[in-house]
Amino acid sequence: MSTIPYDAPFEAFARWFAEAREKERDAEAMTLATVTPDGAPDARLVLLKGADSRGFVFYTNIESRKGDELRANPRAALCFHWKSVRRQVRIEGTVELVSEAESDAYFASRPRGAQLGAWASAQSRPYESRAVLEQRLAEEEARFSDRPVPRPPYWQGYRVVPQRLEFWEERPFRLHDRLVYTRDGAGWRNERLYP
Repeated sequence: MSTIPYDAPFEAFARWFAEAREKERDAEAMTLATVTPDGAPDARLVLLKGADSRGFVFYTNIESRKGDELRANPRAALCFHWKSVRRQVRIEGTVELVSEAESDAYFASRPRGAQLGAWASAQSRPYESRAVLEQRLAEEEARFSDRPVPRPPYWQGYRVVPQRLEFWEERPFRLHDRLVYTRDGAGWRNERLYP
C-alpha cells in the first residue's frame, strides 16, 4: 500500500520532511537546478530554510552564479533525496525574492561567523588564494567587532513557487510509487505516474 499522502501537496511535503528529519542527517539539503544563459543545466546543493503554502525558501548571495541565472530566467527545479526513507520529492516552479524583512530575520538568526562570511566572500568569483579569503574575513571581523553584523544588500532569500511537485517512493522490483501534483488555477490536481 502506498504511503504517499493524497491531501494538499504542502501538507504532504511537511509530513514527509518531518519523517526524513528523524532519520536523515541533512534532510534539508536539496539540489537546486537553474539554467545558464546558453541553456545548459546547472545544479548544486542548497539548504531549505522555509517551506509553507507559498513555496520553498533558500538564502544565498544574489550576485553569485545561481543569482545571475535566476535573474535571467526566474524558474528552477528542486530535488530532495532522502535515502534512509527511500523517498524523493521533485519540485518545479517560478522563483521570487523573499521580502527584505524575511531576509533580515533569517540573517540575524545565523551564527556570527556565517554572517561575517557573507561579507567576506564574493561568492562564485575567482580569488588568488585561501589567504586572500582569510584576510577578507579578518577585515570584516575588525569592521564589525563592536556591533551586530548587518545583512549585506546582496544576500537575500529566494522562494521557489511550485507549479509541479512529484512524490516518489521506492517499492520492490522498481515498481515505485509516483504521485504528481500540478497547479490548476488556485488549486491542485494530482495523478499517478508509471514508475
